[in-house]
Amino acid sequence: MAETDTRTLDTAGATLRYDVRPGTGAEARPLLLIGSPMDATGFTTLASHFTDRTVVTYDPRGVGRSERTDGAAESLPEEHADDLARLIEALGVGPVDVFGSSGGAVNSLALVAARGDLVHTLVAHEPPTAQVLPDREAALGACADVHATYLREGWGPAMAKFLALTGRKGPFPANWAEEPAPDPAAFGLPAEDDGSRGDPLLGQNMRGCTSYRPDFTALRAAPTRIVVAAGKESEGELAARAAAAVAEGVGTPLAVFPSHHGGFLGGEFGQQGAPAEFAEALRAALDGDDRG
Repeated sequence: MAETDTRTLDTAGATLRYDVRPGTGAEARPLLLIGSPMDATGFTTLASHFTDRTVVTYDPRGVGRSERTDGAAESLPEEHADDLARLIEALGVGPVDVFGSSGGAVNSLALVAARGDLVHTLVAHEPPTAQVLPDREAALGACADVHATYLREGWGPAMAKFLALTGRKGPFPANWAEEPAPDPAAFGLPAEDDGSRGDPLLGQNMRGCTSYRPDFTALRAAPTRIVVAAGKESEGELAARAAAAVAEGVGTPLAVFPSHHGGFLGGEFGQQGAPAEFAEALRAALDGDDRG
């Protein structure tokens, strides 16, 4: 198998690094795996299940090897979508298939809404856009509170709130910010503030990602085939509830994938999903069998 080719691309306000893993199937459409703010290393296991296809991964702006050059503190899905459009055009292979995870699913929806001509099939897995939820105001308030906690108290207390937010089952109460704050130690996190404010999740992407409102008119009109998926174990959580609402907005059935929000992980970041089963479900979705 050919070695991974790491490339650099200058975009509007960022310098991106991305990796191209050549596959054995010369005629197969390339597969672009998108996370956010997760970098390319999170797709190591999943990519290993698609050696028959050229697999492309990248570090989003401000994450890992990809530097921001505009000095901005926060990013919007539309900016990430523009980066992705430029990346696909740089590949020079025509429309690609895309798997977007979490914030990457949000960014890939923005990509298809703007440049559907670049994506043949999109599988958007658990896009955490609170805008589509019936309890949107409370959910957006909870997300804003996580960001504010990060700016005020630092990484540990904010990450504890983030983990409580993402794992919560069901609608959010309007008084979320008034509930007792979770103890960082309960999650194995530090309570002290080290003074840093460069975390790409809590600082750069938290508000822009969760407040993104999908353009369902543009998505339904796009030439892209769209599959929206959620993990079987994620039922009731914010990202899974959002996925169901996005699927309804697009006009497609929700595909149910194995495992949880990070079901494709095979030990990356200390997390374990069901990567073999997840890859099988993803391959079926890409091939047209998205019945879940």
